[in-house]
Amino acid sequence: MKAKTLLELITLSSTIYQLSQNEALMNKLKAMAETGKEKINNAVSQPIIDEEGNEMEFVDKLIHKAGQAKDELEKKIEESVAEFYKKVKLAHIDEIKGLKSQLEEQDKVIALLEARLNKLESK
Repeated sequence: MKAKTLLELITLSSTIYQLSQNEALMNKLKAMAETGKEKINNAVSQPIIDEEGNEMEFVDKLIHKAGQAKDELEKKIEESVAEFYKKVKLAHIDEIKGLKSQLEEQDKVIALLEARLNKLESK
């Protein structure tokens, strides 16, 4: 197994462990589960209109709401993972890209300075 893959697995497992130990998140998930039935019944009882102007059927409403819940869950997980990365001080992809672009800019500046120095030395 490659070292990068092993590091990714360790990072993922530590992130999942950290999320499971987050008591506030667990309490929120428990509260969401308790109120979930009421929200589903309320959401399904309200009419939802599709693109064609027709009211959606029960299963279509469930699929629509499940898609919305999935998007919201992905967003919350992304925020939690970013917060976890800050806690354990792991470099995030965006930070690495920013540092790489700064390094490239500095390389250009150094190349220009070397060219000027060579020109001055040749005179």
